[in-house]
Amino acid sequence: MHHTLATPTPARMPTSHTAHAIFIEGPDAIAFAHSQFTSQVTALANQRWQFSSWLDAQGRVRNMFHLARISDERLLVILRGGDATSFIENLRRFVFRSRVKLSNAEGLLANSSATPLHDVDMQDDAIRLGCGTHSVLFGENVQNDDAWQLQQLREGWAWLPSNTLNELLPPALSLHRLGAVAIDKGCYPGQEIVARLHYRGGNKRHLHHVALSKHAQEGALLQRDHREFMRLLNLFIVDNEHIEALAVMTDEAAEQFGQQHEHLLSDDGIDIRLLTSWPA
Repeated sequence: MHHTLATPTPARMPTSHTAHAIFIEGPDAIAFAHSQFTSQVTALANQRWQFSSWLDAQGRVRNMFHLARISDERLLVILRGGDATSFIENLRRFVFRSRVKLSNAEGLLANSSATPLHDVDMQDDAIRLGCGTHSVLFGENVQNDDAWQLQQLREGWAWLPSNTLNELLPPALSLHRLGAVAIDKGCYPGQEIVARLHYRGGNKRHLHHVALSKHAQEGALLQRDHREFMRLLNLFIVDNEHIEALAVMTDEAAEQFGQQHEHLLSDDGIDIRLLTSWPA
């Protein structure tokens, strides 16, 4: 289900977005990342990036991120939610004897001109990630507007508030659609759950793009009739009367939109309009 939207001019001052990013370096960097993350890391060529994630043992998403291969033995992780310090501390427990170094990568994220999806371009003191309709610059001195956030929100590229980490399964974030989850690779944390959901089904929550009549907190749990209705993820205030968000809903809740002409009211008075729905 998809509704085409004109792209309004965001009513925001130019700004940059603080990045939580990590370098994974060393002779075993690629093999180590492949054994921990959900994507096909060994298939990632130099100067390319892919969506990936790191799951807990129950198959829930600890972190979702861009994974860029900078060189033969160097990866850059740009988190889409969560903080770099916690990520490094938790990941370091699995290093064991692998020849791997984990370190914070200081920088900001900012919008830039369009480059092909998944391309990585090294520019002076910045790294450009191609996103198709735009690109994102990562570096210490980048300055631009945050238009990339709205474009990525409309593509269904989730950004996870802190209270949603370790809560959602990959299909609820449409990670298969983004190529962030590989079924046909070796074992990684949560892999059995991923395979079970893929082959046997059972996931009943999916990602949706919605418009809100008024502001709500990222990560908020909205209710209808005193029952859980949707978990909001990232929001973008287009103007004072137009707010767009990504949200995870149960399939049962999503079906209510069709019964109510695609408009529903939450218990706290937020009018919600369904714009786009994605499969797992």
